[in-house]
Amino acid sequence: MASKERSESDRVERMLRDEILDGLRPPGSRLVERDLAQDLGVSRVPVREALQALAGEGLVTLRPHTWAVVREFTDDDVADLLQVRGALEVLAFRLAAERVDEAGLAHLRSAVAREVEAAQAQDAVLARRAAADFHEAVIEASSNALLVELNHAMRSRMRWLLAQHDDLLALAREHEELCSAIAARDLGHLDALVQAHLIASGKRQHARAAAPHTAQTSSSPSRTIT
Repeated sequence: MASKERSESDRVERMLRDEILDGLRPPGSRLVERDLAQDLGVSRVPVREALQALAGEGLVTLRPHTWAVVREFTDDDVADLLQVRGALEVLAFRLAAERVDEAGLAHLRSAVAREVEAAQAQDAVLARRAAADFHEAVIEASSNALLVELNHAMRSRMRWLLAQHDDLLALAREHEELCSAIAARDLGHLDALVQAHLIASGKRQHARAAAPHTAQTSSSPSRTIT
């Protein structure tokens, strides 16, 4: 029974995380254990465990009496995330250019290709997911175990931050240039591209994060976890 509940908890956790990061559950949305359990066809135990896990990732804020809300990131939160992202990515891109192998390059190019294709099709969800995949592939290509560990600890918040943009194709083209510079191992050009990318991304993310959101309730189309 414990194994089944853990499996259900993992599935609920993944589903809620994706819905939050994809914007289907905007900041301030209520997440009520009872309602989610009924919608998803599971008991309240895996829902409670999933909400606790997402709270640990910084995506939801727990409230008394078995409910939670999707976290509303403040301007200070965004500024803090941008500072940490900038520090980590300057190092990650440089190390990736120095250490990436052919398999790592193939991973980077695949993420960029998926991002460009989705951006051209105006598929915001897939484009933003691929953009975040690209940044994670850069960190993996750095071959720095501590950097990978730090990124894993902040993964959900960083993916949320990287989703705060609407100019899908512009971002995809920036990633194409960054990927090419990594492949060429052109550190000077790469450093300049990274700095320009961080500045442009910061402006896009601040603008979108500051835009008003319409909160939704926890009600959603009935679905069962399978």
